[in-house]
Amino acid sequence: MSYYLGIDAGGSHCRARIVDAAGRVIGTGATGPANARIGVEALRAVLDIAIGEALKAAGLDEAALGQVHVGIGIAGISRPGVRDALAGLPFPFASVVWATDAEIANLGAHRGADGAILILGTGSIAQLRVGGADFAIGGYGFPISDEGSGAALGLSAMRHALRGLDGRSERTPLSIAIADRFEHAIPRAIAWMDRATPRDYAALAPIVMDHAEAGDALARSIVEDAAQHVERFVETIFERGAPACALTGGLAPRLGPWLRQRTTARLVAPRGDALDGALQLAGLRHDD
Repeated sequence: MSYYLGIDAGGSHCRARIVDAAGRVIGTGATGPANARIGVEALRAVLDIAIGEALKAAGLDEAALGQVHVGIGIAGISRPGVRDALAGLPFPFASVVWATDAEIANLGAHRGADGAILILGTGSIAQLRVGGADFAIGGYGFPISDEGSGAALGLSAMRHALRGLDGRSERTPLSIAIADRFEHAIPRAIAWMDRATPRDYAALAPIVMDHAEAGDALARSIVEDAAQHVERFVETIFERGAPACALTGGLAPRLGPWLRQRTTARLVAPRGDALDGALQLAGLRHDD
């Protein structure tokens, strides 16, 4: 009996799913962030937790590990030296294949066929497969890149809130709501920004979206700008030869209505998720 284990190790969480040879889910596991930035040793520890939970749920013991084929997508794996370090880690499995978290998400979305996804979450990145070749567009890291992402929305909201506090721009319900978090004190806001992470900025995105949907002019301008970046991403995806594109990520459902109809008409629904892609990476094959 062979088993397939898929792992999605991202900046927000690490999820694992194990299936039998017929593709039936027999166990899952989940834990905290597991991107390459935390270091290979810390990454291995997080992976072990998620893997251990999935194997325990599946009722598999150590004797079965040699029959498990593993596919792992990791955020930040493209950083210099990471793949070599991972290749040196001892795993007791039948096989282990590595990829980026975006690659497994795209594999899952199109069942391994040519296509693309635009991930809109804490950050943003487009992942494409064209002629069987995989490559990415964007995703260079916040604040340099990540246009149209939750972190970008949050950063814009902070900038406008500070301008409102020092009188350079008109205050709106959005800027007031952001300033409320810092008791309308600029030094408090600056101190928060000094240590804020992309996830911290992305946590402000729902506030921006709520106010935009309520008609706040400032919030609308921020979201409309993000939508323009998303539309240019989509245009570029098709210009680069992808036959289909799906929007994924936590922010996608809320930004979708802000896109032009001609853009949404070109989009397709994802056929699977990142763990489906990781299982394909591990060697699981679909009949279709």
